[in-house]
Order: sequence, then structure tokens, then C-alpha cells
Amino acid sequence: MSTLRINIVLFGIGNVGSTLVNQVIESQKFFLEKRNIDLRFPIITNSTLAFFEKDGIKNQWEANFAQSAIPFRVEDIIEYAQEQELENLIAVDATASSDIVKNYIPLIQNGFDIVAANKKANTLHFDFYKELRRNLKKYDKTFLYETNVGAGLPVVQTINDLHFSGEEITKIRGVFSGSLSYIFNRFSAEEIPFSNILLEAEKYGYTEPDSREDLSGNDVARKLLILAREIEKEYEFSNIKISSLLLPDLNETNSKAEYSVNKQLFDKPFHIAKITQADSHVLRYVGEFDVVKKELEVKLISVPQSSALGQLKGADNLIEIYTKSYGEIPIVIQGAGAGKEVTARGVLTDILKIAEKTKIKEAVWL
Repeated sequence: MSTLRINIVLFGIGNVGSTLVNQVIESQKFFLEKRNIDLRFPIITNSTLAFFEKDGIKNQWEANFAQSAIPFRVEDIIEYAQEQELENLIAVDATASSDIVKNYIPLIQNGFDIVAANKKANTLHFDFYKELRRNLKKYDKTFLYETNVGAGLPVVQTINDLHFSGEEITKIRGVFSGSLSYIFNRFSAEEIPFSNILLEAEKYGYTEPDSREDLSGNDVARKLLILAREIEKEYEFSNIKISSLLLPDLNETNSKAEYSVNKQLFDKPFHIAKITQADSHVLRYVGEFDVVKKELEVKLISVPQSSALGQLKGADNLIEIYTKSYGEIPIVIQGAGAGKEVTARGVLTDILKIAEKTKIKEAVWL
């Protein structure tokens, strides 16, 4: 059987993007031997520069990028791929950029499948969401984004499979944020002020560079919206009721410097929330989509310590999926919900799924 070459155009070489490249380089021989797939990166970019290497980058890619990368537009990348007659193209979006998302449709129209760690495309206005899928269908292209929710956990796929097998999903609830999981798991188990744990979470890189992005609840809300749309519900971000963890006098309106030095303001309200719970209960920050009541909420709740959510450890995510067939017993998906290694591995899994699909297409053509 002949080897299938897959050409990956990588947007973003931050934590996830650079880890992905190194994972592919490490496993290249394995994919060739076990799956007859040759993964190459003819183009890699950061936010402003692109490095072009027709046959794919080698081990010293970072030095080569620093030396030879040039300013680019997405149109240049499409043109280069056409000139070099690169086939089996996958655009991988490992950025958090809205600009790249605007180029998804032109990329699809020019022969690219898409894999995204970036959540933006699935949380923009529903008109864009529909238009993107209309183009995917028209040009027979695939868009995978398993890492949008739960990093490397198979949450999107499971919900998609259940829904399109005719199963009625009644509720989705869970801890969707690795950073907030870490913070509340520790806060519940230890006698340490909330602000101390928040500072440690920032230091370990569990939170966004500005942890207000996590505490605002917006990140959890985006993940909830993605899953609601996965079961064909036409909701917008504005339909989600978000109970932010930020305070009236410590929120997005403060400067970064003010926020940085006033984190101890969190200590009193969260201590009160902790000590006023029922016995053997713990605090968890959850996203919940009650499909029957048509309610999407992001909120801090108190749950029994003995429950699945109550037993969470580390920075794990836990998602409960309630369905008509399973009744009161949810399907539970649990595991590492953050981290560059698991996220990059999830992106790589999506790339390999598209590669296998391409193999089948080629076999049919032959």
C-alpha cells in the first residue's frame, strides 16, 4: 500500500502548536510504519511570520523559523500550496485569533480540511456557524475541533455520536475548566485563602495569562455553547446566564496592575461561600445545559463530597451527559482538561482522523 502524504499548514507555534510539531517529529516513523501516513509541515506560522519548507520541517525547525520566516497573508499560503501542488491539505489553527477564523471559508474553498484548538469559529454568531458548515458540505471538507472542550477528552465526539444516533440528550453538566477545577479542588480540600491558590494556578500556567478570563466564566460558557450547538440547538453566547466569579470591585474594569495587587479581596466572599455550605459539601464551578428547560447556565454550586463532581482532583475536567435511554445515570467523561501535551495530542488525533478519511476517499477513486 502506498504511503499517504498529509500536508499540514500550522497556524500558531505557541504552547500547543510547538508541542504538536515535536509530537509529530517524534512519532513520524511510527505513523509511517503503522498507518502508512507521512505527516509533513510545509508551512508553519506565528501571528505575523510564516516559514515555508516544501518538504516539511526537520528537527531544527525552531532555528530555521527564527532565521527564515517572512511576513505573510493567508492568501500567500493558499497561493503557495497551489503553486507547489501540495495535496491533502489540513489547516491547523492552534491560535486564539479571530483573524484566522475569518479565513476558514477561503481555506475550505481552496482545498483545505481544518482542525482547530481555537474555539472562536464555533462560538461566533450562528449565521457564521451555518455558513461555515454549508461550505464544508459544498466542498466535501472536514472540520474537527475535539480539543475545543476538555482538551484531549472525547466530549464533542461522544455528544455528536449520541445525538446523531437518535439519542435524546436531556442535560449536559460539568466542570469544563482545568484552571477552575484546580482552584476549587484545592480550595475545598485545604485551609488556604482563595487568592493564594489563584496565584499558584497562575504560576503553574493553569490559567489564561490574565486569570480574569477564567474567573469571568466566559471560557466555560463558550464550551457549553459549542456542545449545545453540537446537538443542533441554535443558541448564541448571549443566551447563556453567566454568574461570574469576579467581584463588583475586582473585575474586567480594573487595570491589570490593580487586579494583580488586590486579589486578597476574593478571600472573604469565597471563605463565606465555603463555610456556609451543608456538611460534607464542596464548591464546584460548572456549566449546565438543561435541554428540556432550554436553560444554559454557568455558576458556582455546592455538591456532596461523595458525588462524581465532589471527588474531582487536580485540574481534571468532568462532564456528565444525561440522556433519555440512560435515565438518571449520566455518561461521565473525566480526565485531564488542560495542558499543552494533552491538547496537542488531541489535535494530532483529529489530524489522523482526517488522514484516514482521505485514505478511504483515495481508495474509492482508485
